[in-house]
Amino acid sequence: MNITNTPSHVAIIMDGNGRWAEKKGYPRSIGHIKGTRVAKKIILECSDLNIKTLVLYAFSTENWLRPKDEVNLLLRILERYLKKETDNLIKKNIRFSCIGELNRLPPSILKSIDEASEKTQNCTGLHLVFALSYGSRIEITEACRHIGEKIKSGELEPHEITPELFSQHLMTPHGFEPDLIIRTSGEQRLSNFLLWQAAYSELYFSPTLWPEFSKEELYKALKSYSQRQRRFGLVTTKSPTATSASF
Repeated sequence: MNITNTPSHVAIIMDGNGRWAEKKGYPRSIGHIKGTRVAKKIILECSDLNIKTLVLYAFSTENWLRPKDEVNLLLRILERYLKKETDNLIKKNIRFSCIGELNRLPPSILKSIDEASEKTQNCTGLHLVFALSYGSRIEITEACRHIGEKIKSGELEPHEITPELFSQHLMTPHGFEPDLIIRTSGEQRLSNFLLWQAAYSELYFSPTLWPEFSKEELYKALKSYSQRQRRFGLVTTKSPTATSASF
């Protein structure tokens, strides 16, 4: 399918692995494994579409509250992916990085993240970002704390705080704002994901559970985006004047 006006920056909330498995009568672990395979396909498709940045909500701060066995499985899947796929990322010219409270992750996973990030740092194609142990409220709270410390030390004056300055204190790089956020599984909420950065993002909610999310489903989201008019609060068409308008 030919998509015009492809978004430069896409973020995906990959939701529905557990429900898909339960619906099929499988253990939830099978859903997470299947979801990882789908993620790989979508990453490669976004790379082929010349999308600049793809953020995948892989593990939230709230996910730590899940049963320990499920958390450990998710972390093992992540570590296995990084070890197995780093060379493929390099072949596809994909740069890898992570955002989130990475200090909460096990040392072995941190090592895999560091190695994947370092080995792909010179890649110039798709920038693949995993949001791991990530929560937007924590991110915003930490940004406020850092700014407060600078004010207390005299390094910063309150009147110098701007949206641009605030963005520089977030976990994400400055200007890191998705054009399109996709959520799967039929849920219609952001679930603590990129709340500041999503101020002007277009939202697309797919009813498809993540393990069944295909290239065709991705194209549906991209087509929906291409048909929208992004005004960022501005007026793009001339409004009728008071003298010519009918009341």
